[in-house]
Amino acid sequence: MSVVLASERVLVEGELRPAVLRLDGDRIDQVWWGTSDPDTVLKPADDLFGEVLGATPGPPPEVVRLGEQVVLPGVVDTHVHVNEPGRTAWEGFASATRAAALGGVTTIVDMPLNSLPPTTSVAALEAKRAAAEAVRDRGELHCDVGFWGGAVPGNVEDLEPLWDAGVFGFKCFLADSGVPEFPPLGPDELVAAMDRIARFGGLLVVHAEDPAALAAAPQRPGRAYADFLASRPHDAETTAIAGLLDAVRETGTPTHVLHLSSARALDLLQEAKDEGLPVTVETCHHYLVLDAEHVPDGDAAFKCCPPIRDRGNQDALWEGLRAGIIDAVVSDHSPATAEEKSGGRPPGQADLQTAWGGISGLQAGFLALADAARRRGVPLSEVSRWTSANTAALVGLDRGKRPRGVIAEGAAADLLVYDPDASTTFHAAEMAHKNKISAYDGLTVQGAVVPLAELAEARVSASPTSAGSRGTLLRRPA
Repeated sequence: MSVVLASERVLVEGELRPAVLRLDGDRIDQVWWGTSDPDTVLKPADDLFGEVLGATPGPPPEVVRLGEQVVLPGVVDTHVHVNEPGRTAWEGFASATRAAALGGVTTIVDMPLNSLPPTTSVAALEAKRAAAEAVRDRGELHCDVGFWGGAVPGNVEDLEPLWDAGVFGFKCFLADSGVPEFPPLGPDELVAAMDRIARFGGLLVVHAEDPAALAAAPQRPGRAYADFLASRPHDAETTAIAGLLDAVRETGTPTHVLHLSSARALDLLQEAKDEGLPVTVETCHHYLVLDAEHVPDGDAAFKCCPPIRDRGNQDALWEGLRAGIIDAVVSDHSPATAEEKSGGRPPGQADLQTAWGGISGLQAGFLALADAARRRGVPLSEVSRWTSANTAALVGLDRGKRPRGVIAEGAAADLLVYDPDASTTFHAAEMAHKNKISAYDGLTVQGAVVPLAELAEARVSASPTSAGSRGTLLRRPA
């Protein structure tokens, strides 16, 4: 049985319009826009010869009328650390994908670390896929999952086999990753990896902080957020990005800058784009929603690398997004245990230099971003472009038999229903990711995700329990 969704506000061709969608299993079969009345488009009509038009064989579709609730393409989050296998005390496919589904995310692409083994060989990729398949077979994979490979010293020969095995690209670090099994690339190693990736038409995604700039920065231990911020200075990002862009000029490798925190790099990136270099850029929800002025001392829930910076920097990041210098917004969901985050210290007493860096944003990120955009007068259609269309395009999921990130006939029936008139308060203890730590704890935003569990069965509910298992494992489109 097909399902029909009708809403006054559906994102079609870049604009929110009245529309009716007919869903057939996992794809959008038909789109009628200009009306939100399903009876109008579903009612059979006679043509001049008396033949019935508009009728379809089989039972009538189930109709779901959403009124003023907004229908958007599901979020495609291309920067997620699931940590399975190996560090499943931190996170896992069941908990991460459930958090994703409750946050309006219908596809994630898992980073090659901090799982054990890291995804730096085909054997490691197969181990990760096997772990995800086991979760799927238990009925606990709640969104679609793809995988990044890793570029580390000594694995140049593994890159093309990983590409052929279906990874979406390769992540590398230019500074210490925080885990010993995923070391950074030095300048010559970076160029060697980029040269190889360019040969087979792959994509490199880069954590761009400069190790020398980090080493020169003050490293004062303690709970003061200002001291931690000083230890990850702007020039760590700008220096690394400048060097990375030189390597792109040398090799021509398509390259994506991960989690841009420093707005001081925007001019460099704009010049690179004007030059025609194959460079794209992302930032994260937390850099656009949270600011250093309001980060409490000693609270490791807010620690990430690169760091949350000041409000003026945040304003400049928003300007970079709207100008098209920054292409995408992702979560960089990177959870850890309470012990890793706080070192066993009481709440508010963490040593921010030693605490694990990472923010758990899969469930909260889209809603927090949409609310921040609303307060800045930024249309919801732009938020969707940054979090769905552009992220899908980054990894090639905007093409193929079931393109994602768009509402169109033939596209994937991966949809986010957003209630702009509701409100959501995040409580870390109630969130679905495994360790109940969140920088969004206590934050109230306008807007709510109305989870659609199984679109083919029209399970529409505002209850978190409706986020049922629907996930598949993805390979890079050919």
